Amino acid sequence: MKNVHLKSAPLVLALLGAGIVGGAAVEAVHHAATPATAAVLAPLAPPTVPSPTPGAGSVVMPDFPLITKRYGPAVVNISVTARAHAGADMSDPLEFFRQFQRGIRPRDVPVRGQGSGFIVGADGIILTNAHVVNEATEVMVKLTDRREFRAKVLGSDPKTDVAVLKIDASNLPVVTVGKSEALQPGEWVLAIGSPFGFENTVTAGVVSAKGRSLPDDSAVPFIQTDVAVNPGNSGGPLFNARGEVVGINSQIYSQSGGYQGVSFAIPIDLAVKIKDQIVAHGKVEHAKLGVAVQEVNQSLADSFGLDRPEGALVANVEKNSPAERAGLKPGDVIRSANGKRIVSSGDLPAIVGLSAPGDKLAMEVWRQGKQVQLTAELARSSSSKVAAAASPDAGEGARLGLALRPLAPDEKAQTGLGAGLVVEDVAGPAAAAGVEPGDVVLAVNGTPVSTPEQVKDAAAKSSKSVALLIQRGEDKIFVPIRIG
Repeated sequence: MKNVHLKSAPLVLALLGAGIVGGAAVEAVHHAATPATAAVLAPLAPPTVPSPTPGAGSVVMPDFPLITKRYGPAVVNISVTARAHAGADMSDPLEFFRQFQRGIRPRDVPVRGQGSGFIVGADGIILTNAHVVNEATEVMVKLTDRREFRAKVLGSDPKTDVAVLKIDASNLPVVTVGKSEALQPGEWVLAIGSPFGFENTVTAGVVSAKGRSLPDDSAVPFIQTDVAVNPGNSGGPLFNARGEVVGINSQIYSQSGGYQGVSFAIPIDLAVKIKDQIVAHGKVEHAKLGVAVQEVNQSLADSFGLDRPEGALVANVEKNSPAERAGLKPGDVIRSANGKRIVSSGDLPAIVGLSAPGDKLAMEVWRQGKQVQLTAELARSSSSKVAAAASPDAGEGARLGLALRPLAPDEKAQTGLGAGLVVEDVAGPAAAAGVEPGDVVLAVNGTPVSTPEQVKDAAAKSSKSVALLIQRGEDKIFVPIRIG
């Protein structure tokens, strides 16, 4: 579990997931396949009872056992394996020297963790959290019928904490995807997952709030619930009373590292948008406005002449950004975007997060006591890189354990290389052979390469080993990698 300490309160923001360290992503894979059409079950019609409040009509009462029976088979347990560095005691230099003299060398040891996920495509497309599979060298998926499959990581997006897996299976049970935008605070919700490894655990609660902004996660308008969520629940579905998935359980606030009544889920509307990009293109592109915003409190509202403390106060405008080109200035208060009211400052990045590069953002801005209408054309975020990867031994194309990308134009100019592939991460055979992040692969078995696919093809045709020509600093070296 990854913990992040908050400056504003003595709480801990805990990422609930595999709890693994070490390991690495592997060779990038791009998929254009669309999930097969599944026999999606119709949403349930939850029973109602008369409201205790006179004149308030009926109250929806969810049938949790029916939801669990109907959609539980589409929830999966995810087991991951990574590599952690162990061996010599690096904290004691003298002890490290003694172990080195005795021939003891640091070594990589497997570390395992667990999480949850749910099937959204009958052909084996699964949604989970990015932090569940981050740096995993092997991902295994277990269904409720006890079958197990090795999964490929089609892609993961750390910015939204969404990952897409694929298993080689068909005619699988799938969940029904709902609309998180329609959720209301106070609604019943249910989670299914594998807390602490206890598979198919069901917990329930209500929606506590919507649109929560958390530290370092301003792009995700989290759904806050009081559903019991613990390590291992990460990546599992959050259902509404109709049995529709409305979120992916992701994080908790905790002082102990365990559940304390405040849980957060990624809205399914955002998760599906990320999933569709990964499945179609193998990558995710995030939109960018280029402003830093802060909350409008009562004092600021009084200072700017606002009738109420609402909106996103622009504290800084990035140079040459869509915001600057649209005419936004520090001191502006953005009160609505594309017709959606901005109440909290976190509402703005949430709206931008659901947009795509090139989309128009129409804003109603309060400036010096007057309403101003501005429109920005959103750009591509420079931090929208996606970790698209497959496990090292998840097929012929990923046998080397390399995450590669082509040299950027500025890198070509800087290094003087006309072509090549930058090593972004290593695992498995490549790591054992001594390949390092930052190396540039120039050729495989003497044949120049400029795309990851060429490296994959060469590895697929080799039965025992391949020789990589590596540029490392000012040196060129051949590195043999055993793949037999």
